[in-house]
Amino acid sequence: MQFQLLARLYHAPGPLTMTELADGVVYSRSGLTYQAGLVAKAALITRGPAPEDDRATLVTITSKGRALLERVLPGHVQLSRRLLFDPLTDDDVRHLGDIMTRVRDHMRAQPPRSAAPRKRRSAP
Repeated sequence: MQFQLLARLYHAPGPLTMTELADGVVYSRSGLTYQAGLVAKAALITRGPAPEDDRATLVTITSKGRALLERVLPGHVQLSRRLLFDPLTDDDVRHLGDIMTRVRDHMRAQPPRSAAPRKRRSAP
């Protein structure tokens, strides 16, 4: 989860709100808040209020976070390719791409988890 959070921020054109991060990593708001706290404590990201909306929290990757991701990302990509793509034929990769495109489009057609109403606990 922390790797995914850093990678999303690394590739973003600028700071993201916690809601944008939650939508992008498909994680619960509370889980993301906890993980972002750990990553912030390690000085890999910063969090602060959005100037245009006091309710929003902006998250930015730090230079330390960028350096870490730049160090580990090539190995991550190499391992992912070796484990996932090396055993596949070119035709397999095309089919997998078609399948994952349909899955992505289906997931994007649903409201993001961060937009879903919170469930209230009923009194015992």
